[in-house]
Amino acid sequence: MRWTTAIFVALLFTLGAYAGSAAVSLQGLVRAAQSRDAAAVMERTDLPRLKRSLVDQIVAAYLNRIGQKRPVKPLERLAANTYGASIADAMVGKLLTQERLTELLNSGEISLDASELGGMGQLSQVSPSKLLETAKRMRLVSLVELSLQLGSGQDAGSISLHFEGDGWKLSGIQLPSAVLDALSRHLPAPG
Repeated sequence: MRWTTAIFVALLFTLGAYAGSAAVSLQGLVRAAQSRDAAAVMERTDLPRLKRSLVDQIVAAYLNRIGQKRPVKPLERLAANTYGASIADAMVGKLLTQERLTELLNSGEISLDASELGGMGQLSQVSPSKLLETAKRMRLVSLVELSLQLGSGQDAGSISLHFEGDGWKLSGIQLPSAVLDALSRHLPAPG
C-alpha cells in the first residue's frame, strides 16, 4: 500500500512539473512578445524546427492549390518538394527575422516584402495566468509537443511548443489558410 501511494505521489509530482514547465515557458514567450523583446523571443525559439514547419506548410498549400484543378504529377510534387521548398525557405527566412517574428507573435500581422499577407491570432493576448482558459486552448500533440490555439476559429492560427533538454521552445506556427495561400502564390507556377 505504501509503494502504491509513493508511486502515485511521484507520478502526480512529475505531471505537475511537466505542466508547470510548459506554463512557465509559455508565460516567458508571451511576456517577450508583449514587450517586443526580440532577443528573448529568439532565445525561446527552436528556429530550425520553426523554419521547417513553415516551409512544409507553404509547400503543402502550393500542392493543394495546383491540385484543385487537376491531379498533381509525381514530377511536379518532386519539384515542389525540392525547388519550391528552397524558394519557400528563402521566404521563411525573411519572415523569421528577430523583429518580424516578434511582431508576428505580438500583433498577429504577417508581411513579406512590404506587402501585407494577412493576420492571425496574437500570442500577446494569451494570458497564462488564466490557467483554465489557456488549458482549454492547449492540445497535447505528443509527449514532447503542445499546440496552443491563438483564438477561436481556424483563421486564428496556433503555435507549437516543443520540449527540449532545458524547457519548452516555440517550434511551429500554424498559419491561417488565407496566409498560406498568399505565400504559396510566391512559388513559381508549374510549367
